[in-house]
Amino acid sequence: MQAVLMVAGKSTRTYPLTLTRPKPLLPIMNRPLIMHSLDQMEGLFDQVILIVGYRQEMIKSMLGNRYKNIDLIYQEQEKQLGTGDAILQAKPFINGKFVAMNGDDLFAREDLKHLIELDDGALAKKVEDPSLYGVYEVDEKSRALHLVEKPKEPIGNLANIGCYVFQPDIFEKIEKTSFSERGEIEIVDAILQVMEERDFKVLPINGFWLPTGYAWDLLTHQEFFMPELTGMENQGTVEEHVVLHGPVRIGKGTIIKSGTCIEGPVIIGDNCNIGPNCYLRKHSSIGDECRIGQGVEIKNSLIMSGSTVAHLSYIGDSVIGEGCNIGGGSITANKRHDGNNIKSMIKGKLVDSRRHKLGAILADHVSLGIHTSIYPGRKIWPRLGTHPGKIVDRDIME
Repeated sequence: MQAVLMVAGKSTRTYPLTLTRPKPLLPIMNRPLIMHSLDQMEGLFDQVILIVGYRQEMIKSMLGNRYKNIDLIYQEQEKQLGTGDAILQAKPFINGKFVAMNGDDLFAREDLKHLIELDDGALAKKVEDPSLYGVYEVDEKSRALHLVEKPKEPIGNLANIGCYVFQPDIFEKIEKTSFSERGEIEIVDAILQVMEERDFKVLPINGFWLPTGYAWDLLTHQEFFMPELTGMENQGTVEEHVVLHGPVRIGKGTIIKSGTCIEGPVIIGDNCNIGPNCYLRKHSSIGDECRIGQGVEIKNSLIMSGSTVAHLSYIGDSVIGEGCNIGGGSITANKRHDGNNIKSMIKGKLVDSRRHKLGAILADHVSLGIHTSIYPGRKIWPRLGTHPGKIVDRDIME
């Protein structure tokens, strides 16, 4: 069976991380999001058509033409004209019923397996606040009666989560669809046409749906998947007087120096140098070629490849990009004094992260001077940094 993954978007809400890479290549547990998605699809689909656009060469270079047992085809969406237009780009390759889904969200294999048993339909999630989503109204046989975007009046609690199974005639319906008020071709309008002709089933998920709307969602994803790790896997060198608790993955060529304590689940990549006297706490991942200096504490964070965290620093609930240099004694604050959720500035507006703990979001090749302190939820753009002793109380964008 075939699937269409929509991965063309630029994703400004995940800035500054996606200034230097497409969102599907953002990592969790040291692997790109798109690989986690394809892992869920393996064995269900023999061909995946990736609708690419922004920095597509990075996706092609990462995946090639085949992932495990799945053939990969790339089709460019030259202009970002909405989900309907993205799916339409797959038309030359589709030869039967197919699945289409958002390529930077993660869907559970068990739900995809049930979805492909339908002729036409979609996955949905029961939500507490339907006004934030497109919502399906269904009958007693789970047939969609209507699909309303952010309804003001309650019609149900089944949110549209961007994963569908279609017949090939969906392309004709998309071609008949007019541009919406925001200048896009919406797949919702084509689905409404299907609903007028035949049954369109809505399948509530039993597994997970992990949307990647903001940079801090990477931490949520990692927190979700990390507990699945079991046992110990050490391909590096662990010196004497190192304490390892719980599941820990240590990559090839990595050295864990004396006095270090690691409380899993924790993943450490290849050719890293950790310690001495470090404290690595659960749900943290450290990419390849990283240097974590003496007395550093890392808690519930994601550190990408090639980064250095110098001595006596604290990194908590943070995302650190590739090739960053964190000066000695730097601190990422991750909690408000009043205990409220952390808010972060997104496109000029404060957005509630829905997290009580959130540290810093640093893009690739950020350099912090020694003793830098960063307020919760603040972000720094690529190749920028701070002078020694700087207090970062707002995003650094230039």
